[in-house]
Amino acid sequence: MIKYVFRQLLCKHEYVNTDEMWSFFGQEHITRTLKNQIIAGRVGHAYLFNGGRGTGKTSAAKVLARAINCLNPKDGEPCNECEICKGAINGSL
Repeated sequence: MIKYVFRQLLCKHEYVNTDEMWSFFGQEHITRTLKNQIIAGRVGHAYLFNGGRGTGKTSAAKVLARAINCLNPKDGEPCNECEICKGAINGSL
């Protein structure tokens, strides 16, 4: 019998930028694509995050949303200093 072990990544660590998050999951090509879309201002109207439990779907969506809505994005990353970023990190948005 095969046992599957699921890790709750969000409970272990809250990601604040895409480099930190996607490098952990080994998805650098996705990071590059999403960053280029944010830098170019050509963000899609919807994104579908798919995967098993504990794979970082919600964490990825939170970082992407923060990067898109950030008032002062830095090279496709959220600044984590503006009122939007701070509100998203604190959960007060």
